[in-house]
Amino acid sequence: QVQLVESGGGLGQPGGSLRLSCAASGSIFRLSAMGWYRQAPGQQRELVAAITNSGRTRYADSVKGRFTISRDNAKNTGYLQMNSLKAEDTAVYYCNVGSSTAQLMGVINPYDYWGQGTQVTVSS
Repeated sequence: QVQLVESGGGLGQPGGSLRLSCAASGSIFRLSAMGWYRQAPGQQRELVAAITNSGRTRYADSVKGRFTISRDNAKNTGYLQMNSLKAEDTAVYYCNVGSSTAQLMGVINPYDYWGQGTQVTVSS
């Protein structure tokens, strides 16, 4: 069993920046695809960004050029750097490691783990 713990959420200013972290409890992280998803009230959960264990990335059109996903396999930690924040970025952000993201990236991870989510609110 792998536990994922997100941190770094909170209140951000429009045009400002926040950095989310996702710390995994097990070394399986370094073998896995990882993704950040978000869910706003009344909306479905959507992919924000994904990264394979080799570093190949994918972004939602709404965040391209503003958000950057990265990972440090030695630390079993993934990151989402969010710049030029907009009000519409307000949501609960979730970290995923495994099949939910792997299938979007064309790789196979026969397990699936989710973090508990961290709230991001963008408001002045």
